[in-house]
Amino acid sequence: MKIVDFLKEKAINANLKATTKEAVIRELVDLLAKAEGLRNKEELIKVLLNRETLGSTGIGQGVGIPHGKTNVAKELIAAFGICRQGVNFDALDGEPVYLFFLLVAPEDSAGPHLKALARISRLLKDKYFRESLKSLTDEKIILKLIREEDAKKP
Repeated sequence: MKIVDFLKEKAINANLKATTKEAVIRELVDLLAKAEGLRNKEELIKVLLNRETLGSTGIGQGVGIPHGKTNVAKELIAAFGICRQGVNFDALDGEPVYLFFLLVAPEDSAGPHLKALARISRLLKDKYFRESLKSLTDEKIILKLIREEDAKKP
């Protein structure tokens, strides 16, 4: 499984404006909704915020992977955003989060959902890749870099 299999090209934002956890989630959901024509944005936001109450999806090293399962999505889909100023996302290491992958899966898709989370985590462990992503300001170049990195790693 590759990130480009589920990351929606039109759901990439190089300059998120959000300053809070909820605002980041709302901004990414808006992005995904526009790209995919999703309805029930509020239901999706509720699912994602409820997931955050179980434990933060801020995994550390400036990375957050808010995710959830809902029938708002018919397939595994993702959005990506960079928040230049960093957001307090209750990350495991206590540091601000700059890079966000929002992952949404249908209710009955445990396997693909977990594989996607693992794939994103694996790629973002690479400090050079994280720093390169953080420095980019053009969505097409962000997608190109993700594609290249995705192709390098099995």
